[in-house]
Amino acid sequence: MGVGSQACELCANDGGFVLWRSRWCRVVRVDDPHYPGFCRVIWNDHVREMSDLPPEFRSKLMRVVITVETVVRRLFNPDKINLASFGNVVPHLHWHIIPRWQDDRHFPEPIWGSVRREGLTQRPAVSDAVLAQAVSEALAEIE
Repeated sequence: MGVGSQACELCANDGGFVLWRSRWCRVVRVDDPHYPGFCRVIWNDHVREMSDLPPEFRSKLMRVVITVETVVRRLFNPDKINLASFGNVVPHLHWHIIPRWQDDRHFPEPIWGSVRREGLTQRPAVSDAVLAQAVSEALAEIE
């Protein structure tokens, strides 16, 4: 679907490694070595804002977001989780679930802020398969 004169990136592509998919939304893992466990929950249809969804779908989407947050906390043991929904660059409804550690590159800034320290601290190593299995099990009753 077009947005202005450009095609929508999240309509044309999955947006990351697909961990789980329903008919309404998908959960993807973002490939970022500094933030393992960084996931996105992406609404499948082209929708710009949460308020564009009927209330029952808003609730369903937020259940998925919170469930993914719970899985990421369990598997990656971060100091904090950041939830974000911007859509300024890609105006297609999606939520970021970002595990944060006090010694990560940007803390306490958002990950899109200035780098405060260099280096790549070792984080829990969780494969795509293990993360996908955990997300799928946690979301088994949502459809």
